[in-house]
Amino acid sequence: MALNHYVTLGRSGLRVSPFCLGTMTFGLDWGWGSDANTCKRIMDLYMERGGNFIDTANIYTKGHSEKIIGDHLGGNSSKRQRSVIATKFMGSLYPGDPNGGGAHRKAIYQQLEGSLRRLQTDYIDLYWMHFEDPHTPIEETMRALDDIVRAGKVRYIGFSDTPAWRCAQAQMIAQFKGWTPLVALQIEYSLLERTVEGALIPMAQELGLGVTPWSPLKGGILTGKFNKDAVAKGEQKAGRGDWVTKQLSERAYAVCDALHSFGKQINASPAQLALAWVQSRAGVTSTIIGARTTDQLMENLKAFEVHLAPEHMAKLDELTRPVFHFPFDFLSRVRPVLQGGTTINGEPSEVWPLAPKSDAERH
Repeated sequence: MALNHYVTLGRSGLRVSPFCLGTMTFGLDWGWGSDANTCKRIMDLYMERGGNFIDTANIYTKGHSEKIIGDHLGGNSSKRQRSVIATKFMGSLYPGDPNGGGAHRKAIYQQLEGSLRRLQTDYIDLYWMHFEDPHTPIEETMRALDDIVRAGKVRYIGFSDTPAWRCAQAQMIAQFKGWTPLVALQIEYSLLERTVEGALIPMAQELGLGVTPWSPLKGGILTGKFNKDAVAKGEQKAGRGDWVTKQLSERAYAVCDALHSFGKQINASPAQLALAWVQSRAGVTSTIIGARTTDQLMENLKAFEVHLAPEHMAKLDELTRPVFHFPFDFLSRVRPVLQGGTTINGEPSEVWPLAPKSDAERH
């Protein structure tokens, strides 16, 4: 597989690259990231390699991420037409305004106009709800999204970081009403965050949502760059602060040790192995990768060349298998009985992890 091995996004005909370029690091407004010129070089390199899927959000670097993309792609019709630009609504850029964010009609329209202006485009290819709005009826959100699609300002819609039951509710309402359906789900997914395998990914597979994982390297932890002793002594710190260092558990270090060991065997970095693992998972369409430099981007793209051996996959699964509670633990016990036996494939029944993609799914 390569960056120009395009795959369809969910139950749609939209073709996207198997690695999506994440742009939360576009701009220095949050204290870390890349300047505008570096970001433009990253976009050019990504597109030169065949990449076409770029993901941002209205709130990334206080709107600067969208503006950098707009300055570079919005004024170039050729690049704009070849790119699939995804952005998000929900987060507010105006903390004093009670309607500055959210998923209600007024907020959606206001946020959409702001994103279109910063991106310097007439339409957005994929518009995500960034996270759930507990204050707005989901019918209002879905109807407003259908209206902006019918108005030609948005092509496709998706949900990000939203519970499985809410996604299912929204999709069923859209299908029943004849409104625009969701085609994608953006969620955190990595070797260190696999609980999404319990409900979110099976839901996405059943309802036709292509999964685009974010933070496949768990904020940089799975690059293997953190030294346990140096972190403990305060000699090594993460650019994103406690959000990352609080995740540096014994389990995380064990996974990184395994990635280092496997990487030496097949001449690959821990990051490349971690990215290859995520992209191989069932239900995953396009993994979101970030890069602060062109060198980082090139290193990440080498993950396409990585092939994890069965023994590597088994060890990583042993180290990271999530624990699911009710009803998953219950179902794992009763399913074999309902199927006429007490075992699955000759092995004792237990909570099942999702299988990697089949060869047919990969190709």
